[in-house]
Amino acid sequence: MDYFIVAVATLSGLYFHWWIYVRIKRWINRDLALSMAQGDSAKQAYMLDKLAEAQTLKKAELQNWLQNAADQYSTR
Repeated sequence: MDYFIVAVATLSGLYFHWWIYVRIKRWINRDLALSMAQGDSAKQAYMLDKLAEAQTLKKAELQNWLQNAADQYSTR
């Protein structure tokens, strides 16, 4: 029974750390996209749509990709 309790506690701790990591990563990416919108509500919606399209990109590529999307919005 002791091993079961240790296993459950360990697994729940690992799951919680994974969950909080994913949430923080999403918040950071959302904040990055919204910061590029510069307070314009229409551009914020556009940038959030672009962020949804960019879910497969790595973090290193995401900033440049979002910046290009923001620049394309400006030229629309």
